[in-house]
Amino acid sequence: MAAGNAIAVIGAGAAGLMAAAAAAGAGASVTVYERNGMAGKKILVSGKGRCNFTRDCSAQELVEGFGPRGRFLYSALSSLGPAEMCVLMENLGVPYKIERGRRAFPASDRASDIRDALYNRAVGRGARFEFDRRIVRLAVESGSVVGVVDARDALFRADAVICASGGASYPATGSTGDGYALARQAGHSVNEPMPALVPMETVEEWPRPLAGLALRNVEVTLLDSGRTRGREFGEMLFTHYGVGGPIILTLSRAVCQAQRTRREVGPGRFTLSIDLKPALSEETLDRRIQRDLAVMSRKQLKNSLDMMLPKALIPAVIQSAEVDDTTPANQVTAAQRAALVGAFKRLRLTVLRPRPLEEAIVTAGGVELSEVDPRTMESKMMRGLFFAGEVLDVDGPTGGYNLQAAFSTGHLAGISAAGQRRD
Repeated sequence: MAAGNAIAVIGAGAAGLMAAAAAAGAGASVTVYERNGMAGKKILVSGKGRCNFTRDCSAQELVEGFGPRGRFLYSALSSLGPAEMCVLMENLGVPYKIERGRRAFPASDRASDIRDALYNRAVGRGARFEFDRRIVRLAVESGSVVGVVDARDALFRADAVICASGGASYPATGSTGDGYALARQAGHSVNEPMPALVPMETVEEWPRPLAGLALRNVEVTLLDSGRTRGREFGEMLFTHYGVGGPIILTLSRAVCQAQRTRREVGPGRFTLSIDLKPALSEETLDRRIQRDLAVMSRKQLKNSLDMMLPKALIPAVIQSAEVDDTTPANQVTAAQRAALVGAFKRLRLTVLRPRPLEEAIVTAGGVELSEVDPRTMESKMMRGLFFAGEVLDVDGPTGGYNLQAAFSTGHLAGISAAGQRRD
């Protein structure tokens, strides 16, 4: 190993922090250049400020979650998999817990604990951080990268450069797509950045007054021209433009993938079917409705379902069932109850479009994977240049997939760059 290599890491996010610690731990002299005034800004907002940093699964299961592009991650996950990530957090003084869906969170529910632990680990190993330092181009000599140049035209020499600058989602956190320009400078193809995990707008307007209402323990099915494309159980959220929340973000991948392949994503193609009571069969649900209506016999239907639904959602369900909401509870017919059961189990929304990239949790697209060596994360186009994290064209569902990929590719890039031989 060429101990003492000078490594420039672009970006102090999840991938950059891991790369810096790995390279410094392997004996390299590491400097991290971060355009923000602090490290890990996006980590702090991940998982609603709780940071779902990985998941309780094997490396193979994680790879499969990414689809065909997941194969690119085999070597990275061999160097640092989900189990190793959990052990690392424990060793850094951050105990974790596993929640529904096998999602790993810090026991404190504070994303800052993850960020602080990773930052302190890198600093403790000798990595230096240059904050408020935006890198705008690579310094290249004889086909090899020899450093980086910042926005003030200052040159910082390095034996290897790790581009861990993130994607183009959440630009307020500093992920503005700078790495794509650097990759193009090195001769790389960059597949068009698009949203991967993002809320969705709906044709129907009834969700808008419900903005902020969260539904827990519901099951949502995504239908593509009537055929099931995905089904998720968990929490969703109504917004001023449609729907969001964890299970909606996961289902949005199929819609975004269709958009990415230039297939039509117009009103009517994709539909969301919401099962508000997935634990109940239709027969059991009918008995529950019948029981509640008997208790509320002197009230109108619109005032008789409070024990089963959030009050704000009742009008939408009754409207979907096409039942007169002023019907006295003791006069609701069996046919009307059946219609209500159908609305409870299959409340429909039509997808208008995904929200813009700026609101996405994760970016799809990025540096073409075939131009990066998956065994080292080194560029095949320019010697001494490495990539890690969301700048690469690989994205997975919610649930710790993407952060684990960032940590793993960052770790592999760091140890590979530290071992880069200097001529």
